[in-house]
Amino acid sequence: MKGSTLAMNKNKVVLASFCILASAVIFSACKDKQSTGLEYARNMYDPIAYNPDQPNKNFKNGQTAQTPPANTAPVGFDKYDYPNTKDGYEAAGAALVNPVPATEQNLISGKHYFTVFCAPCHGEKGDGQGHLVKIEKISGIPSYHGDATSSRGGNMKDLSAGKIYHTIMYGLNNMGSHASQLSPEERWKVVMYVQQLQKIQ
Repeated sequence: MKGSTLAMNKNKVVLASFCILASAVIFSACKDKQSTGLEYARNMYDPIAYNPDQPNKNFKNGQTAQTPPANTAPVGFDKYDYPNTKDGYEAAGAALVNPVPATEQNLISGKHYFTVFCAPCHGEKGDGQGHLVKIEKISGIPSYHGDATSSRGGNMKDLSAGKIYHTIMYGLNNMGSHASQLSPEERWKVVMYVQQLQKIQ
């Protein structure tokens, strides 16, 4: 009986101590309205590294973001040397060759990317009759086959791989650039599929 009374008293002391401690923490937190309270792992909120727009005393010009050294390129960046001009278009058409192997899998991938990014305007068959053309009444989208002509001259069915790639890269007329949506390899896969559509009679 005496042991159980002693155990009950210990439990009451522990509970009372916990309540006093919790009350002290709560009241001390409410004391200063500007205080954010205790923070755990503050360095997770305030990184050691500089932000790009912060001043930085480690560089002569005092800026964190620096101009990259000459003749360097970001990791994974593929340089495209043909400007968005008529001459650039013609040069790309004459010089560029599709580096992606002509395999069944690459053609299937090209069809997928074409369906997602191109077919809404150009149509599933490349006939210029995509669902946006029908809904929005957009005109002037040529077919890749038949006698349709390009706004840059020549028949659409005769466009070279380089000219198709250049157009995907920069866009043309109402078509915007798809360089940010498709990687260089994906663009070449689309080119491969478009060249299949060019063969349709």
